[in-house]
Amino acid sequence: MSLKKLAWPWQIPEFLLMAAVVFYWVSTAHLINPVAIVLLTLLILQWWLSIRWIGILLPSVLLLLSSYMMLAVWSEYKEYPEPNAEAYRLLAIGMGLFLLTGSLSAVMIYKYTHLYPRHKRTD
Repeated sequence: MSLKKLAWPWQIPEFLLMAAVVFYWVSTAHLINPVAIVLLTLLILQWWLSIRWIGILLPSVLLLLSSYMMLAVWSEYKEYPEPNAEAYRLLAIGMGLFLLTGSLSAVMIYKYTHLYPRHKRTD
């Protein structure tokens, strides 16, 4: 089964991760952002070409970065002396964004490990 023939819901993680990278790029307010350019280029190429090892490596890196950022958001939340509306908003938006990114990365890892056919050696 080719990934191009998979149902459209299996293509959603790539599109949502591309949207998250575009959101990050716009949030930095820099036109030339090498991290965003590289991530967006890799995600577009992955969606277009469906290379199995990139489909496992790229979301694995994104999953690790999301985990790190969730810890950073929690650390920032704990720095508030008294929890207030701003602290709760930071926690809700930050954790929500990085939980979504991590979940989408996990779906991509599942997709490329279980649904993508392995190449058989012809010896």
